Amino acid sequence: MKFVAFERAKQGTGASRRLRNAGKTPGIVYGGEGQQPQLVELDHNALWHALKKEAFHASILEMDLGGTVSKVLLRDVQYHPFKQLVQHVDFQRVDARTRLTVKVPLHFKGEEESEAVKLHHNLVNHVMTEIQISVLPADLPEFIEVDLSGLTNAATVHVSDLKLPKGAKVILHGKPNPVVATAVAPVVEEEAPAAAAPAPAAAPAKGGKKK
Repeated sequence: MKFVAFERAKQGTGASRRLRNAGKTPGIVYGGEGQQPQLVELDHNALWHALKKEAFHASILEMDLGGTVSKVLLRDVQYHPFKQLVQHVDFQRVDARTRLTVKVPLHFKGEEESEAVKLHHNLVNHVMTEIQISVLPADLPEFIEVDLSGLTNAATVHVSDLKLPKGAKVILHGKPNPVVATAVAPVVEEEAPAAAAPAPAAAPAKGGKKK
């Protein structure tokens, strides 16, 4: 994906506020060996629509700055607490020889055709929706596909079951092999035993003795 940025000369709270009032979003581009951070500004509406696309968050982007195109990665977005307003964006320059550490979304497919769902009516719970990997820029995927068509009754899919792109390594924090998705068997409710029919009322005793 490609976007246009413009050089920003002034910084500070007042300058950023004036930019936002003019329909612009302040940002910064950092990283790259021997390169200094660079202040930029972007058209807010174009940026707002781009941020709605998943690929803008997990792909190598082409930034056109003053006619020079460079490869960058979106690193941080600051939103206004309650307004539909992007207050600031951070981009990192991408070096083809340097590995990136990024979060990549997971796309699930095939669960409706799986044995777990078709035969056993399991509910499939997507425990993870993204995963952090270390990868070279050329091998960075927009997403990682998780094929659940082979899911069996009450089974689970772990991180070790994922098919990663070439050279990618998963970065985990905590459990060594966390669950990505799990099939949960439906709970069968037992019918309560029918209530016993009430005993018939005893006939009232006849009073008096025969003469």
